[in-house]
Amino acid sequence: MSQNGPPKVQAAHAAAGLVESGMLVGLGSGTTATEMVRALGRRVREYHLHIQSVATSNSTAELARAEGITVRELDDVDELDICLDGADEVDPSFRLIKGRGGALLREKIVAAAARVHVTMITPEKRVDRLGKSMPIPVEVSTVGLRHTERRLRALGAQTSVRMTSDGSLFRTDGGNAIVDCRFTDIDDVAALDSRLQNVVGVFDTGIFLGLCDVLLVGYPGRAERIDKSSAIPSSDSPSLSGA
Repeated sequence: MSQNGPPKVQAAHAAAGLVESGMLVGLGSGTTATEMVRALGRRVREYHLHIQSVATSNSTAELARAEGITVRELDDVDELDICLDGADEVDPSFRLIKGRGGALLREKIVAAAARVHVTMITPEKRVDRLGKSMPIPVEVSTVGLRHTERRLRALGAQTSVRMTSDGSLFRTDGGNAIVDCRFTDIDDVAALDSRLQNVVGVFDTGIFLGLCDVLLVGYPGRAERIDKSSAIPSSDSPSLSGA
């Protein structure tokens, strides 16, 4: 690719380059993931890679099939070798906020089934604390939505129910709603996630803990790889050479 490619494209291409023939791959959602799936499709065609994938959204599954990538249901496989996805924020402990695109529940389910988690970002997504620039998306039932939102506000959140551009309720692929929650300051990310998870009506949150092993940070013309210190692949882990 061009050495002057946009940063998110650089990160996406570096992620696609980690995939080897024979792998089962989790495919993320969002603009960077879209670039990654396209790059992976080119690798499949050019290098005749034999891979299978599980997608985190309907749109990603549709794109993967169009690119010639086999898509399977998660329950049809025991484990994924690697999951490639983006993030909205990443803190120094490799904790993430995800869900700006609304696929957070499926993204977390797929990520939890993978042995290695690779996150593609651009530099501005790295923050010193989560919630600094992004709200925390919370996927909730549409039944009693306003009651659930009120319970989330009781935890100290400034909330807004996500709507579409035409003013209708935004629904995830699973038919659920999203409540975006802003907190003035988050001192304990894990404790906050636990409190949010315990609210009746909440399915899951956009806080991803322990689900990032490798960061690929895109810059103009290059991508930087940053490994979490405890996540150096062992001999029985998927090869991550070439980034």
